[in-house]
Order: sequence, then C-alpha cells, then structure tokens
Amino acid sequence: MEGEIRFMNEVFRIITGALRLDTEKVRNYSAFLAKKLEDAGEKGSADRLRKLLEETDHELRPAGVAVARAIPVDSESRFSLLERVNLKIDEPPVVLSEPQRATMNEFLSVAKSHAQLEAEGVTTSLSLILYGPPGCGKSRLARHIARELELDLYVARLDGIISSYLGSTSKNIRALFDFAARNPCVLFLDEFDAIAKLRGDVQELGELKRVVNSFIQNLDTVGRQSVILAATNHEELLDSAVWRRFAYRLELSYPDAPLRDELWRRFLRRVTFGPKALEVLVDLSEGFSGSDIEETCLRLRRLEVTARRAATLHDAFHVLQNLALGEGETRRVLSAAKGKDLGDVAALLRTRNEKLYSHAILAQLFGVSKATAFRLSRHEGAEHA
Repeated sequence: MEGEIRFMNEVFRIITGALRLDTEKVRNYSAFLAKKLEDAGEKGSADRLRKLLEETDHELRPAGVAVARAIPVDSESRFSLLERVNLKIDEPPVVLSEPQRATMNEFLSVAKSHAQLEAEGVTTSLSLILYGPPGCGKSRLARHIARELELDLYVARLDGIISSYLGSTSKNIRALFDFAARNPCVLFLDEFDAIAKLRGDVQELGELKRVVNSFIQNLDTVGRQSVILAATNHEELLDSAVWRRFAYRLELSYPDAPLRDELWRRFLRRVTFGPKALEVLVDLSEGFSGSDIEETCLRLRRLEVTARRAATLHDAFHVLQNLALGEGETRRVLSAAKGKDLGDVAALLRTRNEKLYSHAILAQLFGVSKATAFRLSRHEGAEHA
C-alpha cells in the first residue's frame, strides 16, 4: 500500500503538469516514475513508460495553445528580464542545520496553506530573503522551494534589470511583479543588493533611491499566488525598509563541522576515503562553502577517470589548496602550503590538532613517507618528495 501511494504521488504530479500545460513537468515526473517502477522491480512497466515517452516526446505540447508565457523585456535593450529554470527532480537535497531547516519548513508550510491561513485572517507575505557568502546554497534552495511548491521558478538577474536609463529601471521592476501577479510562480530576485541598496547612500543618485522605493511598493502589493525569494551576498547593503518587507529571513553561512561531514559524504559518492581521512577533510574544509566541497569532490572524481586510479588524501589536499582563497585559519594554512616549505604547514596542522594530524596523516596529505613527515613536523628542513 505504501509503495502504491508513493507511485500515486508521481501520477498526481504528472496530472498537475498536464492540467497546467507544463510539458516539462510531465516529461520529468514521467521519467522519475519510470525509475521508481524499475527500482521497485516493475521493469516491464518502467520500460513501457520510457518507450511511451520516447515515442511521443515530439508530441508533448498542447495543441493550439501558446505554451510560452510572455516574459517581460527591458524596453531599451529588449533583453529578457526573467529566465525560467528547468528544475531537476533528482537534484540532491539541500543540506541545512536544524535551525535553518525549521525556518524553511515553516515557510513551506505557510506557502502550502496560504488559502487556509487567509480564511482564518492570519495571512502573511509569501516572501523569503536568503543571505550569506557565495556558494552556500541560495540558488539550490530556491530550486528546492519551487519543487516543493510545484511552481515554476523564474530568476531575475537584478544587475541586468538596472537600465542605463534609470527611469526604465522602475518600469522593469513593475514588469517583474506584474508577471508574478498573472502567473503563479516562484520569483527569485538574485543579486538582490544590486537594487535594494541603502537609500541613504550619498554616492547614489536620487533616481536610484526612487527605484528602491518603487521596489518596496511593488513588493507590498504582490498577490498570494506567487512566492517572492531574494538572495544577497551583501546583506549589509540592504535598506532596513527592505528587510521589513520579508516575513522570513534565512542566513546561509559557511557550514559547520557536522554539515561539512554530511556534505563530504554526499558529494564524494564513488570516491572512497576512510573514516580518518574523512575527519581530516572535514577539518581542512573549515571556512569553505558547500559549493567548494562539491567542486572538490567533482575534481577528485574527474581525476579518477582521467588518471585511472583511486583518488588519495594528497589529491584532495591539492584541490583544497587550489580553492583556498578568502578568510579563515584553515584557508590561510592551505594557502601557506602553496610553493612553500611544508615544515611550517606541518607544524601549523600539528598545533591545530596534534591527535588528528598524526605523522601518518601528514604523510598522506603531503605525499611523503612517514619519516619525512616526522622531520617536517619537527622543522628539520627535510626535502619532500
């Protein structure tokens, strides 16, 4: 019974896509249902569904209906102001801490129940602002929200919406919200600080300050059928009035040790490291974003394919060194290892955690013998291999 219910959920999603004339959703969820059927041992049904998709793929379009929605464009450049994102239903879930997950679940619950809440007179703006350093999952989380709410995701790159003719920028902003009012969707305002800057910035023109006011007014009047998400890497630039317009706020900062452990386990996939090596990677990646960890794992997997050998801790150390830009003690240690005497790096790591960075681990990290690692950690100036 549970399996049947699980399959019925996919069937309902396929029907929803068909009723909304969303051929992409019909295609994606049909393929996902075929995979679920195959995993459940129903290979015949899965093959039949895949064959049906293959045979009718060119016909998956509503007859006599214009599927494409009228995407707003800049009146001067004629460039599109929005981009529709194709959502992957098999994308790995977002890794969040417990407090972050609680905020996200609350927001999704409110968004799914807004009709009931409105009947009870306790409605709120379906708006969420995501803030924090680059690479910490803001765009991934926007895709997750759109999938959960079964809405199309449209991304607005606000640095492109700011016209060379400042008077046109307010019109562009109005066009975005008019679109969201006509078409239920998740409207994602990426690089949000490009437009919602402090109105008191003395270096900005008065017209741009009026643009910020225009944005605030439009955000206040958006309907309940669409969800407004905003993302910024520079929350300190945002006007306090803009913050007040977002009922929900979620900080996505650099992952802590438990989250880094989960990220490494998730993204390594076929790359195999033992428990001790994984513990080292978790420690070395302090101050790295989830995107950095994912990129490291991708590079290790590419290395295994091209070099035709298993990736080592030394390989991972090399990639982390290559990505080690920015703030943080660990990043400084990794940067110091670039082209410099490894004795200093060994000593720094041993000082950081002598138990974790044993001579055996240092040998693996540097690609040297244990004896050489011992001499390096004692500043005996031995040459490394």
